[in-house]
Amino acid sequence: MQKNSLLRKPAVQALLTSLLCILLGLLVGFIALLIINPSGATEAIGDIIKNFMNYSKSATRLKNMGNTLVKTAPLLMCSLSVLFAYKVGLFNIGAAGQYVAGAGACIFCAVGLGWHWLPCMLMSILAGALVGAISGVLKAYRNVNEVISCIMLNWISLYLVNTLLSNVKNPTSPYTYEISKRLVTVDGVSSVETHTEALLPQLGINSLFNNNKYVGLAIPLAILLAVSIWVLLNKTKLGYELRATGLNKHAAKYCGMQDRANIILTMAIAGGLAGIGASMLYLTGFEEWSVTQSSVPGMGFNGIAAAFLGGLNPLGAIFSSFFIQHITDGGAQLNKQVYPAEISSLISSLIIYFCGFVLFFKLSLTKWLDKRNEKAAAKGGADK
Repeated sequence: MQKNSLLRKPAVQALLTSLLCILLGLLVGFIALLIINPSGATEAIGDIIKNFMNYSKSATRLKNMGNTLVKTAPLLMCSLSVLFAYKVGLFNIGAAGQYVAGAGACIFCAVGLGWHWLPCMLMSILAGALVGAISGVLKAYRNVNEVISCIMLNWISLYLVNTLLSNVKNPTSPYTYEISKRLVTVDGVSSVETHTEALLPQLGINSLFNNNKYVGLAIPLAILLAVSIWVLLNKTKLGYELRATGLNKHAAKYCGMQDRANIILTMAIAGGLAGIGASMLYLTGFEEWSVTQSSVPGMGFNGIAAAFLGGLNPLGAIFSSFFIQHITDGGAQLNKQVYPAEISSLISSLIIYFCGFVLFFKLSLTKWLDKRNEKAAAKGGADK
């Protein structure tokens, strides 16, 4: 029996390499803090890592932990969107645009049409899936690189959504009306009514986080979907066909699989995941959409970091998404007069960069284990 068998398991190696990427990212981030202001660098990196633990009162810590979890749910969905497409050989950099489309659909249906939260969420899934399917069709039938089409659709989605949501914008601010409101027009006269049916149910989970009103269905639903994606990819015929298409679409086609249909379906599912992620944030009422924003929300791009940090495993993405959101919120704890809050984004980007060396790390670990076993075997032979 080969020694160090535990360290040779893919799951263990994925965990170790992810931890190494985190440590390297934090180390380089700490060096950046030292360059900006050496005297407070240690405290600053500690603030980023601790996030809500910086607060002295337990009630405040619980409430802020709930805020982090509220933002983790959509990030997890964007992470699943990226890794799902990647498993099928596609790089879905369009999760950001699909997220935007989902946000526009659920907000307009809730505020403009006064729908219940469930159809609003379904519309966000359909909107995201539609944007993803467009890239899938271009890839399947015209071999248009999905990265190019996704980047273009990111900006198209942003400005279309800005235009759409201008119809439900609060006239006193650049933001849309609160999701708990409904815009009603009677005889040409518009008025705003209370509409709490559009809010996601709390299911009593909010009581665990000092009655944080934003905590609710989104968190357990996101975890359930992550488990479902793992089952789909690893335990179903469809998942096998999708992965086979990603490995070699020509071989998959030769075996009778619908390669084009699988590519389109993959991008549609990926888009739907990003779309439902948007509804998990905006249907909580945590924030409103600004129709004047000229940049795509970073949630979709942060999903790339979470996907690769989680070893492209849906279950691993649960923990990596929480970590990415944790340090992102931790960056907000920094002294803005000394350090920029974007330092947490720098750490996240560094983690993505180091994740590119995951294969190198795994090969290095395997070689080290092989050499260790060889030395042990040689020593054992000499003792005999």
